[in-house]
Amino acid sequence: MKIHIRNGRLIDPASKTDKALDLFIAAGKVVAVGSAPAGFEASSVLDASGCIVCPGLVDLAARLREPGFEYKATLESEMAAAAAGGVTRLACPPDTDPVLDEPGLVEMLTHRARLPEFAHVHPVGALTTQLEGKELTEMAELSEAGCIAFGQANRAIVDTQVLLRAMMYAATFDFPVWLQAQDPFLARKGVAHDGEVAARLGLAGIPVAAETIALATILHLARETGARVHVTRISSAAGVEMIVAARAAGIAVTCDVAIHHLHLCEMDIGFFNANARLDPPLRSQRDRDALRAGLASGAINAVCSDHTPVDDDGKQRPFEEAEVGATGLELLLPLTLKWAQEMKLPLVTALARVTSDPARILGVRAGSLAIGAAADICVFDPLAEFAVTRENLRSQGKNTPFIGYEFPGRVRYTLIDGHLAFDGTLS
Repeated sequence: MKIHIRNGRLIDPASKTDKALDLFIAAGKVVAVGSAPAGFEASSVLDASGCIVCPGLVDLAARLREPGFEYKATLESEMAAAAAGGVTRLACPPDTDPVLDEPGLVEMLTHRARLPEFAHVHPVGALTTQLEGKELTEMAELSEAGCIAFGQANRAIVDTQVLLRAMMYAATFDFPVWLQAQDPFLARKGVAHDGEVAARLGLAGIPVAAETIALATILHLARETGARVHVTRISSAAGVEMIVAARAAGIAVTCDVAIHHLHLCEMDIGFFNANARLDPPLRSQRDRDALRAGLASGAINAVCSDHTPVDDDGKQRPFEEAEVGATGLELLLPLTLKWAQEMKLPLVTALARVTSDPARILGVRAGSLAIGAAADICVFDPLAEFAVTRENLRSQGKNTPFIGYEFPGRVRYTLIDGHLAFDGTLS
C-alpha cells in the first residue's frame, strides 16, 4: 500500500527535523520526505492538518500479561492500547507465567505478536532461571529466539556472585543487562516512599537507600565486567547523581524513568489511593523534580510507560495489600507532552526521549523517519484533549492515578510497517 501523509508538521528527533513536510510510504517503508518520488500514486491519503507526524513511540517497559495473566489483560487488548497510544515498538519484561527463561516461550510470544496491527514486541529474557537469582539462563539461546536484553524485572539477585557471573557472561557476548536498582532487604514489606506521607498514614516505607545501595553494586560490577547495563525505572535524585558520576568514570550505563514518576510524588498517595501504589514507589517532590530535570538534560536517557495492567480485584484492596502498577501505554504520549510543556522543552527534544533514544537502548533500527526506515509512525494532535476515563482506555487494565484528568495530545493515526493500526478519527 502507498500512503501519503500530508499537511503535517514532521518532527524526526533522530535527524533533528522539525518542519512542515509531507511523508510518503510504500511497501511498509518511508520512501520520501517532502516531495513524492517519481511515479508515486497514493492508494491512501491521510490528512495531518494541525497535527504532528513523528516516529512511532518506543516503550522500554510494557507488561502484556501473556502468558499466564490473561485475567488481567490479553495480548489483543494491550496491543490495541499500544496502537491507540501511538506506541509501535515495545519491550516486555520477563515476569510472565511461565517466566521468559525458555526459547520456546519467547518464540511463542513473538509469534503471537506478529499481526499487522500489533506493535513490534521485543522480549527481555530472564537473567536467571525462574527469576530466582540462583542459576543463569541460556542467554545465547534466548537471544537467538528473539530476546534483546536480559533482566530480572523487579526481582533482585541477592547473591552478588551470581550477579557478577551473569554480567561477565553477558559482557562476553555483548548482551545488554537490564536491572532495577532496589535492595530487597531494605525494601522488604515496604509499600511507599519512606517519608512523611508514609509515616502519617502508618505505611511501611522503602528508603532511597534501597535504590542507591543496589545501584552502587550494579555500577561497581558493571565497571568490573564491562557489561552494558541499563538501569530501569530510576526513582530518586541520588540515583540520578550516581548514574551521571558513573558515566563520567567511563562506565557504560543507561537508565530510564517511568512516566508516572515525572508527574507524581508521595503526596499523590492521598488517602490510600491504591492506583498510586507503584514499584518503585512515588518518592519526594525533590526526587520528582530531579527526575524531570534529569530527563530534560539527558542524564536519564528515556522515559517508559511501565505499563502494568491490574484487574479491579487487585486494586480494590487496602493500600498495603493492593497489587503494584499502573496502566500507561495510552498515557505515555500525553504525559510526555505535559512534562515537555511544563519544562519549556522543544518538542523535538521531548519526543526523542520516547522515540530515537529508547530505540538506541534497544539496539534496533527504529525511532526515525529516514528514507528506508520502517513506516512506524504516530500522527497526533498536540492541542486536542485526551480524557482519561475507563471507557476511553483500550487497555484491559483501568488502574491509573490519572482517571478523570484531561491531557493535550490525542493520537489521530498510528501506522505500523505502513499498516494503519489505529484511526482515531473514527472514535
